[in-house]
Amino acid sequence: MSETIRPAFDDSTHDDSVFGAEEMELNFGPQHPSTHGVLRLKLKVDGERIVDCYPIIGYLHRGTEKLFELHPFSQNVPHTDRLDYVAAATNNLAYVGAVEKLIGLTVPPRASYIRTILCELQRISSHLLWLATHAIDIGAMTPFFYCFRERELILDLFEQYCGARLTLNCMRPGGQPYDLPHGWVDTCREFVELFPAKVDEYENLLTENRIWKKRTIGIGVLEPDVAIEYGITGPMLRASGIDFDLRKALPYEVYGELDFEVPLGKNGDTYDRYLVRMEEMRQANRILAQCLDRLPEGALMAKRARVMKAPKGGEIYHGIEGPKGEIGFYIVGDGKPIPHRCHVRAPSFINLQSLPELVGDHLIADLVAIIGTTDIVLGEVDR
Repeated sequence: MSETIRPAFDDSTHDDSVFGAEEMELNFGPQHPSTHGVLRLKLKVDGERIVDCYPIIGYLHRGTEKLFELHPFSQNVPHTDRLDYVAAATNNLAYVGAVEKLIGLTVPPRASYIRTILCELQRISSHLLWLATHAIDIGAMTPFFYCFRERELILDLFEQYCGARLTLNCMRPGGQPYDLPHGWVDTCREFVELFPAKVDEYENLLTENRIWKKRTIGIGVLEPDVAIEYGITGPMLRASGIDFDLRKALPYEVYGELDFEVPLGKNGDTYDRYLVRMEEMRQANRILAQCLDRLPEGALMAKRARVMKAPKGGEIYHGIEGPKGEIGFYIVGDGKPIPHRCHVRAPSFINLQSLPELVGDHLIADLVAIIGTTDIVLGEVDR
């Protein structure tokens, strides 16, 4: 029986590195807690380092823009609640503001002040949820409980006003459906007085924490020119040093009468985006204090037809400064009491497009921090 001859091992093709130069494709999400919803990222990685990232969306698509074209103007407000479902009040305001411009309605001063109060409470609530989830993604658990403690107080105020805590349906074209209940202003003022010390608590936990700084400084840098090219708005844009806030640039409601500052960053990284949002909460609280002091008496609703009809051929775009950036509505009328066409300019959708620019050459662990710092909500990404 002849002996089996084994071929000699060719060492010239052997790569003794762990991963070599071979790249691998991974699916990150849509079932992943750090994607904050049904976001799927197709990653190309070399070991733990990200070579490329391709966001895949559409898992939450509900045809919201088409639904706007099936109902009268005033009945579409609940649809806006389900876009950025943790910032319902600002969604409501962007939509009703567009309808009011299209039809020609003038909102009474008291209603404008109430809207501004609700929107700044919503801004703080949204930022608190962002900070809680962003921190726990990176590994800091205590801020999660601290942030939800104050957020509950804001949700209590929403519930006292309109009976809802999340999807508020708290505005109507032409004004406000309800006046503030008895004692509501005093309760809100108590929150305004206690909140600055709470923000200091959050910062004491994180701002100079060496682990937090290690995980955020220099991570996900968004250059100013890249931010402008992508159409980025909100805290992400301002953290890159670009001074643009619709409350200052194109004042709406009563923002033109108020004194507040627009916080800016310098480096456009995850750490600067954190600092900008922290200061935005302080400035929102400052706005609340002024609105509560100046709140006028008077009517809540403009004079309007029982059936509101947009002028035939009329079209309007109206955007406001939401917690995540510019949320705007483009509406076309055709003489009927329902929109002929409605398109939503959703900040999360726009901001998410910059993700491949932010994650290049970072680790997978950094990807989690970068997703958190974009503060997206998939309800308005997919619509």
